[in-house]
Amino acid sequence: MPRAVVLGCSGPVLGDDERRFFAEADPIGFILFGRNAESPDQLRALVSDLRAAVGRDDAPVLIDQEGGRVTRLGKPHWYAPPAARVFGHMSNRRPQDASKAAYLNARMIAADLADAGITVDCAPVLDLLWEEGHDVIGDRAFSSEPAVVGELGYQTCKGLMEGGVLPVLKHLPGHGRAKVDSHEALPVVDALHIHLANKDFRPFIELGEAPWGMTAHVDFYYIDGDKPATVSPKMINIIIRQEIGFQGVLISDDLSMKALSGNLRERAEATLNAGCDLALHCNGRLDEMRELMEGVGEIRSETADRLARAEEMRLETRTDDFDREDVQRQLDGLMRE
Repeated sequence: MPRAVVLGCSGPVLGDDERRFFAEADPIGFILFGRNAESPDQLRALVSDLRAAVGRDDAPVLIDQEGGRVTRLGKPHWYAPPAARVFGHMSNRRPQDASKAAYLNARMIAADLADAGITVDCAPVLDLLWEEGHDVIGDRAFSSEPAVVGELGYQTCKGLMEGGVLPVLKHLPGHGRAKVDSHEALPVVDALHIHLANKDFRPFIELGEAPWGMTAHVDFYYIDGDKPATVSPKMINIIIRQEIGFQGVLISDDLSMKALSGNLRERAEATLNAGCDLALHCNGRLDEMRELMEGVGEIRSETADRLARAEEMRLETRTDDFDREDVQRQLDGLMRE
């Protein structure tokens, strides 16, 4: 069985050392960043080489193509989507148009990703926009209103899946209240459980049937003391799996982020022992990945089942009804109004 980890690579071409490492490590899949993308032909070749390295044509390949400042593929070769907040603003005045625009935007994103062979997009962000929150979320959030976030998140998921790409709900169970950037330090959210349940959890509950989700490196103090959600059995098994009802593939946020303590082996062990299906490591550094793999075993049977269900959803939902020029024209019209 493949091992329960998604790994990055260092550049636009797979190096010999990386190829040998991936063949031995056998990660379940890979994640790409801007450093890995130079042109459509080059990107397709890299995706193919990554899958060949592990000998699985169906290995998931992920990317963070949210829009705005979190866009890994952009001009001149690819569609450059706007930030989620643009659709949230539109929803204040024209909610039906905002829903349609979010859907069309996701179809445009999916067309580029599917063309490259990328099967999973780490979007949409379902975190609420909180005034006191750090701007690491900021305009990546659709809105401060759970219902708006739920609707626009749903349309984004629908557009991605009809385009043959699986969405990833971020960041379970909610990153919006965090007052520090989890890339740099551990955020501690001191909101009471009932307040989180009534607001922050709502969009995730509405989209609980989604195929993939990503944890937040956030400590919800009044739920589980000083443990970030990513390494908290209570947060994963009670809050995410039961209260929110999310049953899809649960992947951690990047384990190299400074919100987590311990070395990379310890972080991987804690993440998987807490109940995450997959660990994630993004920066493509071989030395870090080798250390991380010491704490990663084969995927569990329930993870294999969740991955299979997600892939079935992707194949069943995908449609061929896509005219790029027409979709772009519709989207442009909505964005101008």
